[in-house]
Order: sequence, then C-alpha cells, then structure tokens
Amino acid sequence: MSAAATALKTRFPEVTDRVSGDHAAVNVPSDGILAALSFLRDEQGFDHLADLTAIDWAEGAVPRFTVVYHLFSTARHDYLRVAAACTGDDSAPLAPSVVSLWPGANWHEREAYDMFGIKFEGHPDLRRILMWDGYPYHPLRKEFPLAGIEAPLPDLEIAEETKAKVLAAPMAGGPFVASSGEMNLTEAEPRAKDQSWNERKEKPE
Repeated sequence: MSAAATALKTRFPEVTDRVSGDHAAVNVPSDGILAALSFLRDEQGFDHLADLTAIDWAEGAVPRFTVVYHLFSTARHDYLRVAAACTGDDSAPLAPSVVSLWPGANWHEREAYDMFGIKFEGHPDLRRILMWDGYPYHPLRKEFPLAGIEAPLPDLEIAEETKAKVLAAPMAGGPFVASSGEMNLTEAEPRAKDQSWNERKEKPE
C-alpha cells in the first residue's frame, strides 16, 4: 500500500483497501469522495486526474454503479486508484462532479454520463459527448447488446446520404471474432458474428 493511501486512511478511517493487480487502490464512501479527493490533490500532490470511468456491476447489484478515479502525482510519479459507489437508482445513478478539483474531469464525466447514464451533480455542462442528443440508451450498461440497438438518426440529411433511417450503435454486429489462421489480425480487422446490419446497408435501394 502506498504512503498516500495510508495517509488517506489515517485522515478518513472509513476508507478501505481495494483489490488491485497493479497500483494502490482504495474504496471511499460516496458521501466522503469530494473531501477525500481534495485531500489527495491538496495534501498528497495528486495534481493530475489521469482518467475517470465507471463500472456497471449489472442489474440487481447494490450498488450497481461505481465511479473510478485514476490519480497521478507528477512530482512523486505515484498512481492511486480511488473508487466510490454511486447513489441514486439504476435509472439515474448520481455522483458529485470533480471538475472543480480537476478541470480535465469535464469530458471524462460527460463520457461516463453518455455511456453509463451517471449524472454528475455540479457539472457545468453535463451533456452527451459521443452519442447524439436524444439518443435513448447508454451503450456501456450491461443490458445494452454488443450488436447495438437501432435508433433513428438525428439528422435527416445524413439519413438520406447513407440511405438509412436508423443506426445500430455503437458497435453494430459484435461480438467480433476471428478463427485461428483465418486472417492476419495485424493486417485486417476481424468480422462480426452478425453482419446483417452491414449487409442491409450494402443492398441497393
């Protein structure tokens, strides 16, 4: 366990160790995450938020969603992973925004909102960053199929150009596989098990 993690647990006794195969990692209660992250930034030198992502533990899990912060100290060259469970419910998981601590969290939180549906309270401009406004799904949730779900295209001009009124997103046709010896994966992309979406697109109207 790193010195920073030890200091964090000393300041916040409710913090616990988290199983990790690489860097030191801790679990922080959701109601104490901002205080813990502020301590790590201001007193332990974690001046860089390298990444912010989320985990969906699947329907029925309590809590279902966890936000994970990957912190880095540029002075000490030290990493620390911090995880905190979301509050709210499955349809609207909640987490506090950390944009006030690390401005770079802005796009990370927007991506987590877009892909998982996690609402970051206090975010200055929480809106989708990958999918279009009005897209009704969150593609990294466990219930979202790998083959995607067809949804109306947002722009009629694009729909006309592509000869399609719907788009299966974000990974139409998955999962992607290739049998041994079938192709050189350094030279070609593997094909999807389900090619029906591409086949429909290629058919002349």
